[in-house]
Order: sequence, then structure tokens, then C-alpha cells
Amino acid sequence: MTLALAETEDDAPDEGRHPLFSNAPSSVSFNKLRKRLLRQVRQAMDDFAMLQGQKRWLVGLSGGKDSYGLLALLMDLQWRGLLPVELIACNLDQGQPNFPKQILPEYLKSIGVAHRIEYRDTYSIVKEKVPSGATYCSLCSRLRRGNLYRIAREEGCDALVLGHHREDILETFFMNFFHGGRLATMPPKLLNDEGDLMVLRPLAYAAEDDLAKFAAAMQFPIIPCDLCGSQDGLQRNAMKAMLADIETRMPGRKEAMLRALGHTNPSHLLDPKLFDFSSLETVRQE
Repeated sequence: MTLALAETEDDAPDEGRHPLFSNAPSSVSFNKLRKRLLRQVRQAMDDFAMLQGQKRWLVGLSGGKDSYGLLALLMDLQWRGLLPVELIACNLDQGQPNFPKQILPEYLKSIGVAHRIEYRDTYSIVKEKVPSGATYCSLCSRLRRGNLYRIAREEGCDALVLGHHREDILETFFMNFFHGGRLATMPPKLLNDEGDLMVLRPLAYAAEDDLAKFAAAMQFPIIPCDLCGSQDGLQRNAMKAMLADIETRMPGRKEAMLRALGHTNPSHLLDPKLFDFSSLETVRQE
């Protein structure tokens, strides 16, 4: 996994930009940011073999900075001939109060991408089923994912593509580590339980700060979440704060942690299902 990017690559001449970037800043710093994100997406696709005969991807679009950034980067790669798949953007309108229904259809039409807006009132289900004071994220995520799988099948897609980034992966790892008692996180590539769809996360190497800067420069019409975003004290927030504190005190630790997730050594862990400790024997010296 290559996370550190050569400065000479950042300074390389610009090879042209997708029309989507026509109103984006022309500054050196933005060009470096855009090309860095493009390289990280391509690296993730290569490292995890995300392009294996697939023809059509459903790109989940929540209206947040990460999914907007994901869609823009995929469209740019497609425009360059580096992503030989069809893209269809999909927003699942979950019936949240005050959700601005017109924003995403207008934006997606303006950038010329095929899209589908699906209404399913999962908001009411989550509010009804989750006890007062409990977190909504788990049930909300399961309901949303189930609907996205269904839509992907209906649209003839072979992959669901999501905008989870480096911090999402690290936060999930530590949530499982501290609260689930297991070493697991969001994989960049996952086969769903039914075995008919891949779940892909091309932003696996991308830093959340970079995506926030990218979204601000691109002036994406961000839509806040009024469900999970309305809750305080979530476990994920605690993990985010912990990682931010570690990075502040020891810069570069997030990158090191992400590298560690790709370099496991089963013989130096405690799981006998992954390593046959019973087979270890000493060799007598004659």
C-alpha cells in the first residue's frame, strides 16, 4: 500500500480536467489536492482489484461531502478513460424531516450523470424501533444498505460504491476493538451475503480532511443528516476524537495505523483459527 505521495508527482503538469471542475479553483494547492485524491482512488482500486469485469456501478450519494467527492472523482476517472464502467448515482430519501428534496436531483442533472432518487421512509422505522437515548446509526445503516442492494439489482449494477474514507475505516476498527472485542473494520472490497454484489470503497486511502477541503473548493450543495447527526455522545464520535488527539500529538499516526491494517501477522496475534499454534515444535540441536 502506497500512502505517501511523491512531491514530484504533485508538481506534474495538469493533464486536463473534467468539465465538472470548470468552476473549481485553479490554484496549485487545489490541483495538488485533486490529483492526490485521484491517485489514492486509483491505488485503492488497484490494490483491492476493484475492476474485475464489472460493467455498471451504483454510487451511493447521501448529500454529504464524502459521497459528493467520491462521485466527482469517479466521473473524472471515467472521463479520462481510466474507469471503464457505467456510473449511476443513487440517493435514498429516507423521509427525514425538512430534507431538501430538490437539491440532489437538480445537482445531478446539472453535472450530467445518470441518477435515481428513491423514497423510502426508513426514518419513521428507526425512530419507532430504537429506544430513546440509543443510537440510530446501526439500524439506519442496515435499512439503507438493504434498499441500496435492491436498487443496485433493479438497475443491473454489479457493485455498490460507497464514500467511506480513511477515518471511517480507522474509527470502525477501534469501535470493534474497544466495544466488540474483535479485530475488524470496513474492508475496501466486500462480497455481500447473497454473493451477487460487490461493495466497494475507493476512498479507503483518502483522508477526511482532504475530502472536506475538496468539497469546500468544489462548493458541493451539502445536505446535513438530521437523524444520526442530531445525536451527541456516539461511540464513533469518541473514536474520532481519540484519533484526532493522537494525530495532533503524534502526526502521521493515522497513516501508520492504516498501513498496519494491511500488514497483519497472524502468528503474532492470539487467534488459533488464523494460525495453528499447536503445530509449533522446537528443533533439537544434535
